[in-house]
Amino acid sequence: MYYLNFFSDMSEAGMFTSSTAFCVRCGSILPLLQRFGSVKCYGCKVFYDASNYNNLKFEYTVNFNAVSVTSNKAIINLDNPEGPVVERKCPKCGNDRMSYATLQLRSADEGQTVFYTCTSCRYKETENS
Repeated sequence: MYYLNFFSDMSEAGMFTSSTAFCVRCGSILPLLQRFGSVKCYGCKVFYDASNYNNLKFEYTVNFNAVSVTSNKAIINLDNPEGPVVERKCPKCGNDRMSYATLQLRSADEGQTVFYTCTSCRYKETENS
């Protein structure tokens, strides 16, 4: 086993000078120090003595995003159609206006798929053009 001390073996270690979070030999990030034992670099397999970490203190903060609860009614705005509106009769309610969106779902040599949505009852239908 090859043990390094961060401060005394720096010239022998390699070309990196860094904090104790990184290997001075290969520059890899070092794993966390366990309760007992040393730290082994994942990159070059060098061991670091636990005494290198005696006076270090690591702090971190975890921020969680706030959870917002919305109802389906808030998501679906009936006054705002989902795309351009065309004159097309809805087979469910008889409304003569439907919004549409197009996607290329099939192969490139075939036509696109048109999704129609009724502006009144939100009924959806598809057409392969």
